[in-house]
Formats: sequence, structure tokens, C-alpha cells
Amino acid sequence: MNRTMHFVGSNLAAVVTLVLITPIAVAQEPVPNDPPLRWWKGNIHTHTFWSDGNDFPDMVGEWYRTHEYNFLALSDHNILSEGQRWMKYSDIERRGGKDALKKYQERFGGGWVETRGEPDSPDFEVRLKPLTEFRALVESRGSFIMIQGEEISDRAEGKPVHLNATNIKELIRPLGGTTVQEAINNNLRAVEEQADRTGREILLHLNHPNFGLAITAEDLAAVVKERFFEVYNGHPGVKHLGDDHHPSVERLWDIANTIRLGQLKSPPLFGVATDDSHNYHGKPGSRPGRGWIMVRSRYLTPEYLLRAVKAGDFYASSGVTLTEVSFDQETKEIQIAIQPEDGVKYQTQFIGTAEGYDETSKERTDKEGKPIKASRKYSADVGKIFATVKGTSPSYRLTGSELYIRAVITSDKPHHDPSFEDQTEQAWTQPVGWKQSLE
Repeated sequence: MNRTMHFVGSNLAAVVTLVLITPIAVAQEPVPNDPPLRWWKGNIHTHTFWSDGNDFPDMVGEWYRTHEYNFLALSDHNILSEGQRWMKYSDIERRGGKDALKKYQERFGGGWVETRGEPDSPDFEVRLKPLTEFRALVESRGSFIMIQGEEISDRAEGKPVHLNATNIKELIRPLGGTTVQEAINNNLRAVEEQADRTGREILLHLNHPNFGLAITAEDLAAVVKERFFEVYNGHPGVKHLGDDHHPSVERLWDIANTIRLGQLKSPPLFGVATDDSHNYHGKPGSRPGRGWIMVRSRYLTPEYLLRAVKAGDFYASSGVTLTEVSFDQETKEIQIAIQPEDGVKYQTQFIGTAEGYDETSKERTDKEGKPIKASRKYSADVGKIFATVKGTSPSYRLTGSELYIRAVITSDKPHHDPSFEDQTEQAWTQPVGWKQSLE
């Protein structure tokens, strides 16, 4: 209720009006004491004006919140969105376009958007808000949370080696290495050290292995402590399908897991899907909404989400939604339930490698007869299709001879914003049935 009080002085010509606003109590939903398991949708590879993205971090968070995501990790290159940071308007306009600041002001208001200098001056700047400041404007309990991340952008052997640390507390500088494998290991140890020292759940995953054709299947296999990599990245420039001399990312996954389980007796890699979003104003490039992970957890908190991911209780998607993914340890059966869309057909391939697989180790060579490291050839026994099932309730029962089995679900629905030619919507489940291979 608003109450208006008037005070009129005997010698005053003016009336002073005070408006007293009575606070309105808002009922808060109690936190459930035993919430059910459910799927949460999120992206853990995102860029903003803090590095090479082209929008303000609070605007990026708002985009994901309003597009039915439940969590988002900002992961700018070698920087955390914290502290004081001002950006020249000329750089904002160059990267985000003439309307970037206008859209920011329209969404959050002039009282929130901080500027300094005269608008027509070359020194005109806009303040970039840190995560600790803007998260309160976009987060919603039980619906949407922000997570701090970093893309540790390194190089080794002249190639890009990028890893994303999700729920990181302190910045980690790239540590490098004489080889790609050494660089991955060095940065992995730094993340592990921080997690142990701070008591924090941190997820490290290897980004876009075919970017710059930098990471081979042998590299992916050798760093056995690294358990996660991007099976799908929405950036159009990461060579998701490989080329005439380099395998696709999915093929890399199967080769690496065959080496891990068949030779190194180590757990397999799990696959995540991400946007690697940079572009938010409709321009060509790496746009949001192309790839994500669905995590099964009771609570929407970084700790519970990352524990579920580390346990393999998640799937990756570029559009297909699964309502159930289960693996029965006794019957060795994988069961999947697909949420159907009208007029859309689905095909599920169960892919893996059998024990006693035939490996062809023939190497391609360059003009001088030297081996080309990235083009090692493997037989069709590695990552072969064990079964193809149509419909929305695919299942597969392992025979006991498989090193592992994973499923890729492909629809005939074109992707709404494809990152490569003829892309349709897909989902990828994690490898199962592999524990016996470690014995």
C-alpha cells in the first residue's frame, strides 16, 4: 500500500509530498527436502567481452536464461570475469555492432549500465560487470545458475591446446609443455591442485580436438587422467567432421577409448557438447544454442551437477532430447527413451569395439617419407556399429565381448542453426560396459 502524507508550512507556498512505500511480503517456495532426480540443461563453454566474445556477460547470461537453460559457465580465454574492467566503446562497436550498447541499456537500464567519458569522445568506455556482481540479476533458485569457468588457452608443438575448467575459483595460467600431451598433463595437474587445495568440485574437459588439427587420438588416449572432451563443439571452424587425412571427432573418441581400454587398462573418455559461443548478434560465427549437456541431478548446484558429470550421469546433445538413459549392470542392457517430435524420425547406433579387435597400424607418410602423426589408420573393428535401431525406445544388450558401447541418436530433423553442412539434430550417450575391461 502507498501512503501519501502532506506537510504544509504556514509561510511556505509549496507542498512537500512524501511517498511511503509499504514493503510487500512475497511468499517463498520452501526448498524441497527430497527432490527427485531430473535433467538439467547447460552450456559450459561460453565467451563474452571479457575475452573474444561480442556481448556483455550479463547479456549472455540473460540469453541462456531466457532460452530454457538451467546453468551456464562463462569461460573466457585465460581470464576470470572479476575485478574492475572498462572497455572502450569503439571496441564494443567494432566487435558487437552499433546496437550492442543500446540493447544492453534497454534490457538492464541506464542505472545498471556504467559509462565514463563523453559519448562522442574516443575515451568513452563501458564497465564490464564481474560475475559476482551481475549473477544476482539473472540467477533464479531452482531454475538457472551461473558458474565461473576459464578456457585455459595454451599451445604446444605449435598447436592450440585448449581446456575448459568449470567451477574454477582462481585463475590458472597456461603452463605449456614440450608436447601436446605434456601441456594437457601440466594444466590438468594445476586444476587438480586447485580443487584439492580449495575443496572445490572442478571439471576439466579438453576442447575441440580437431581445432588446428592439434590433438590426435593417441594424445587423447595417453593422458588417462583427463576424462572429458568435446564430442561436439558448435563453432563452425573446429573441423568436427575431420578431413581427407584426419578423422572426425567421433572417430577420435572411439580410437582413443579403444586404446585406453584395450591397451592402457584405463577408464574411457566421456563426451560433452558445447556452444563455444562468441557471437550473439546474429552475425556468422559461433552462435549460442547449438550444443549442450543434460545432467541428471537432484539439485541445481555446481557441486551436484559436476559430481553427476564425473559419474557419467549425463548426455550430450545438439537437439535430440532423451527422457531416460540407463544401463543395467546385471543384464548389461542399455535402454534409451527419446522424447519424440511430430514428424521426426530417429535412428540409434550402438557403437563400440570388441575385445580382440584388429588394429592396422599402417602410417601415412609425407613426400619425404616421414610419418604423418595425425593420420594413423585403424581398422573398421575400432568403433564399429554393433546395432542400428529405429524408433524412440532403442535398447542394446551387451554380449560380454565389447570393450565398451556408446549410443549416438540421430534424427532426420535439420539442425536449426547448423555448424556444418547437412547437420541434423543428435544426442550422444556415454560409454558403458567398460569396467570389466579394467580387470
